[in-house]
Amino acid sequence: QVQLVESGGGLVQAGGSLRLSCAASGSIFGINTMGWYRQAPGKQRELVATIMSLGSTNYADSVKGRFTISRDIAKNTVYLQMNSLNSEDTAVYYCRYSDYKYDYWGQGTQVTVSS
Repeated sequence: QVQLVESGGGLVQAGGSLRLSCAASGSIFGINTMGWYRQAPGKQRELVATIMSLGSTNYADSVKGRFTISRDIAKNTVYLQMNSLNSEDTAVYYCRYSDYKYDYWGQGTQVTVSS
C-alpha cells in the first residue's frame, strides 16, 4: 500500500500564492506518476498537473504559466506551487500516486481563493 499525506491548503486572496505538498510512503515503486487533481463544488474532479518519476510534467491548460509541479524523489514528495490564484481555483485538491500496480488518492486539502 501507499499512504499519501497532503498539506498546504488554506484561504488566500485572489492574486496570491499557495504551495501544496504531498508526501508518499509505503510500497513506492521506482517508476511512478504523482500529481494533483481538484474538484470544485458541483463539478467533476479534474487534472491539475502530473509529474513522472523521470521528470516529465503535464498541466491543465487552465493552470499553465501559473502553477508549477515538482518533486523530491528522495523524499517521495510532490509539490504544487500555485501563483496568481483566482476564484476559479477554489476546490479540494487531491494528490494521486500511480504505478504499474497501484493507484492511490489522498484525502484532499481545501484551497479557497477569496475575491
